[in-house]
Amino acid sequence: MVLKAFCTRTSALLHQRFCSDYVKQMRYLFNLKEDDDACRQALTSGTFYLFHNLAPLLQKSKEGNTAPQINASEVNTILEKMGQQEMKLEDSVLIDCSEREVAQFALDLGLLEKSALESNLQGKFVDLRKALLLLNGKNAPLLMKAQALLRWHASNQYCSQTGQPTQKSVSGSKQICSANGKIYYPQMSPVVITLVSDGSRCLLARQEAFPAGMYTALAGFCDIGETVEDAVHREVAEEVGLEVEAVKYTGSQHWSFPDSSLMIACHATVHPKKTQILLNKFELEDAHWFSVEEVLMALNRGVFLKGESGTVPVWVPPKWAIAHHLIQEWAQQQIR
Repeated sequence: MVLKAFCTRTSALLHQRFCSDYVKQMRYLFNLKEDDDACRQALTSGTFYLFHNLAPLLQKSKEGNTAPQINASEVNTILEKMGQQEMKLEDSVLIDCSEREVAQFALDLGLLEKSALESNLQGKFVDLRKALLLLNGKNAPLLMKAQALLRWHASNQYCSQTGQPTQKSVSGSKQICSANGKIYYPQMSPVVITLVSDGSRCLLARQEAFPAGMYTALAGFCDIGETVEDAVHREVAEEVGLEVEAVKYTGSQHWSFPDSSLMIACHATVHPKKTQILLNKFELEDAHWFSVEEVLMALNRGVFLKGESGTVPVWVPPKWAIAHHLIQEWAQQQIR
């Protein structure tokens, strides 16, 4: 028993001495996810990103818009001030921790009156898409993760086998069926986002729901049974009638829209003599081939296209979106 305690203490000391800060943070988060009591303790000293019906809280300062982190005591004070007896800190979800191992949570206050909350918090709850633009991508991964987790828990409160209520773990890393103990973990859907090139041009497209002038890479959900490569080939064929010759993976990004997706970014090439676009009007409103010069201008909103509603500036998704990186990466490769 003494030897076991000595070995445990020695292991902890070695861990503190030799592990990087990143490893320490990941081990700390793992412990909070697996140990409800440890997570409850972390709640009392943690910080909170606040949401209202999945819209994050923003505050204005001299430096611009920020997504503030509210400490636990302030959150409790607000809940008490607004007479909210049902809601508590444990309704939050764990999303990250600081370098000093201060746990960071997200809490949705949708049960409370919005205008009163905004007055108390001296801020505004803003739709996530707009919030990310106002923040210029700052905290984008964290806010998207937070919203995705909050949405998943709000939509998955019953067991699909027994129909009985499920219980959220304190951290929000899982839901557990109250009847048979079945565990459900938050999930996201794989989506391929593909920039198609014929060697000297790239293909950008838009859907009717997009803001005016915005063009981007092709994207679509992976079907069950497909590989990433299969999905790229199929999506390109379905949406623009082109046959892909080669696929190259380049990166990935979590994306909150429409629900929770893993965007798998790829470059795809087609034969330079087989580039006629056969647009699928059920999927897309428009698609065009763009030269590298036009792409560089589109990155700075300097390209114009003539359409039925007149001439509109062409622009691509913002810098924090992986579509932007795909397009910029292709342009830089062409320049080199």
